[in-house]
Amino acid sequence: MSESASRPKRSAAERYSVTFVPPAVQAIADLTESTGLSKADVINRAVQIYAYLDAQTRGGADLLLRGPDGPPEKLHIV
Repeated sequence: MSESASRPKRSAAERYSVTFVPPAVQAIADLTESTGLSKADVINRAVQIYAYLDAQTRGGADLLLRGPDGPPEKLHIV
């Protein structure tokens, strides 16, 4: 059975009640301010980015970040 076939079907949208720790609250506030996006949009994008990065690393990819003046650094998401 394929992975997608074993997952339950989801509706177009779902509502969740989530409690965020203070650093996450601040990050959401910072992102809504800097991007002009709503909290929901910021959180939706974060989850989608995390899912993409997780799939890539599970597939053997490395995550690298290069600053403007430095060599690439490998990122580790815990």
